[in-house]
Amino acid sequence: MKKGVRIALIVTGIIVLVGILGFLAWGLTPLGPTDDALAAMESNPLVTVQDHGDFVVFTPTTNAPITGFILYPGGHVDHRSYAPVAQKIASRGYMVSIVRMPLSLAVFGVDRADEVIAAYPDIRYWVIGGHSLGGSMAASYAKEHPVRIQGLALWASYPPAGDDLSSTDLKGLSTYGTNDQVLDMNNYNATLSLLPPGTILEAIEGGNHAQFGNYGPQPGDGTATISAADQQAQAADLTVRLLRAVEGE
Repeated sequence: MKKGVRIALIVTGIIVLVGILGFLAWGLTPLGPTDDALAAMESNPLVTVQDHGDFVVFTPTTNAPITGFILYPGGHVDHRSYAPVAQKIASRGYMVSIVRMPLSLAVFGVDRADEVIAAYPDIRYWVIGGHSLGGSMAASYAKEHPVRIQGLALWASYPPAGDDLSSTDLKGLSTYGTNDQVLDMNNYNATLSLLPPGTILEAIEGGNHAQFGNYGPQPGDGTATISAADQQAQAADLTVRLLRAVEGE
């Protein structure tokens, strides 16, 4: 092998290695959680919190839930950042599980809902959902498991173009903040026809992309004109509305 070719291969190898190491470092340092999110990881009189490693479960103390909500986090966001909104939903009588994703990217853990479902055989109804990239991967999971999953909740998200859910029996929810500058609204609008019939479509006035969780500002996002607590309360209300619909209420 000529010396010049050998040097070029070495340089290329070094560039690839640096790129891989950089990606791993990025994946291992996700956004969040904030102090508020960490505080919500603790049990309280209304909700019991159990960390199972690959997923965290929030269970109401006032009843034995029959419906579970599996939440996939947004891309490059620590799963614990969604603990406050999970607390809000669980306190209304539902089991909520936030899934921890490999390198904080749901695209590498689309089937991780399997672990949650297997661990809770007493749950009768399952709803899956997610924020941003997590929502898209949740939609893919729902598409592949139409019998196992009864509902889909999308927060600032939309299904991948190849996942047509319009002919399924799923109950659906799609919501976003009106000040969101991260969500691609062209893709959002283009994929509305892929959603299950009767999907709840509601925007949260003044909300942005990041405030569905508690992980701090997100680059490129718009400025919210409502608090994160308010946005999450509205997201929780809409999600509970979906959960009730799945139960037939």
